Amino acid sequence: MTPVVAVVGPAQPSDPAVLSAAREVGAGLAAAGCTIVTGGLGGVMAAAAEGAHDAGGFVVGVLPGEDPAAANEHVDLPVPTGLGEGRNLLIIRLAQVVVAVGGSWGTLSEVALARRRGTPVVSLLGWHIVGPEAGDDVIVVHDAASAVQTAVALLEVR
Repeated sequence: MTPVVAVVGPAQPSDPAVLSAAREVGAGLAAAGCTIVTGGLGGVMAAAAEGAHDAGGFVVGVLPGEDPAAANEHVDLPVPTGLGEGRNLLIIRLAQVVVAVGGSWGTLSEVALARRRGTPVVSLLGWHIVGPEAGDDVIVVHDAASAVQTAVALLEVR
């Protein structure tokens, strides 16, 4: 069975390095044989999808609306849900590992949902979570190659 990794992050990141990192993460995960699932729209979602698509990978886009045409051009399988931000739960339920690139409120919700269900999270250029269980399987990395390497290692453990 093909491993599935969610790549999540802001739709409109202010730092261009976030988009570059997301593209590298998508390409690296695709090269490692992973299927990529994203929210299917712009920003980090589109950059990760582009990287994966260009590397020959398969990309699922779980869309907030009902129109499959809303997906970015690099999504191979658009899944229109009509659930708005509620689609974040579907993204997380599909994934065996989550890679969060950058940070936004939506990204934070996906990280929280992943951790709530026991799915490990790799965080690159994102927020640092402080709390009683802040370090609980949220692994902070500092570059795209480390994000890919860590995600693949987590897949092997699971």
